[in-house]
Amino acid sequence: MNPSTTQGHLTDLTTRNIPTTPGVPEAEHARAWTPGEARARFRAGLTGPTTGIAAGRTQANLISVPADWAYEMLLFCQRNPKPCPVLDVTDAGSWTTPLAEGADLRTDLPRYRVWEHGELVAEPTDVVDVWREDLVSFLIGCSFTFEWALAEAGVPLRHIEQGRNVSMYVTRRACRPAGRLRGPMVVSMRPVPPEHVATAIRETSLLPAVHGSPVHCGEPSGLGIADLARPDFGDPVDAGPDDIPVFWACGVTPQAVVMASRPPFAVTHAPGQMFLTDARDEQYRVA
Repeated sequence: MNPSTTQGHLTDLTTRNIPTTPGVPEAEHARAWTPGEARARFRAGLTGPTTGIAAGRTQANLISVPADWAYEMLLFCQRNPKPCPVLDVTDAGSWTTPLAEGADLRTDLPRYRVWEHGELVAEPTDVVDVWREDLVSFLIGCSFTFEWALAEAGVPLRHIEQGRNVSMYVTRRACRPAGRLRGPMVVSMRPVPPEHVATAIRETSLLPAVHGSPVHCGEPSGLGIADLARPDFGDPVDAGPDDIPVFWACGVTPQAVVMASRPPFAVTHAPGQMFLTDARDEQYRVA
């Protein structure tokens, strides 16, 4: 199975969809949504990458696993905090979280992925019909959260400029295993002009709960990435002529772990289509 996906972008202006491209009124409107408004639109069927939506509110990756795998998932996250910084863990069967009052983790993301024995079997817009009473959900910090800090510091965000999902790659860097769970780290990549690299490192290092500082800068072969134009998840993003590829650990890592470890069942978000919490981004800044 090829895990690559470029799911429906927010481009159908005649009905319900709104582009993420900056500088147009519709995109500015999406930035101004409250998290509750965004979740209601996703519940009604809006899909697409969530970068820039409900600006200033924390976004999260989702993975739900059966309770008999939950301790190993928690241990895996504890051992691999860069790709898997945990923001919340639910009780078994619960679809609520204190991070978002009134939200439903089964319906309030733009798109989900359903996994059986490590195979992707569906990408629905809700998972009510497949929800199980033994599922424990993990909300994991997302790098979309630190993009506000990069933008405020003047670091260009090429994928937003181009109206695309961020590029994500499976690396050859193995995560530390935990019980039955093992797999490679996934990274997101943002092309950064050389004069902004130090700023990007400094700003993201202050947000460790959403992946923190980069894990690699420069030559992608250092992570085992052969071709930046062919991401494993998300979209290819065009770099400027002097841009340096900068890589951050990514919350899609648990999906690579699902593929490698093959638990009997799991639910995740679709890459780039995140859960919008009520928390404010600055709550996770350490200085």
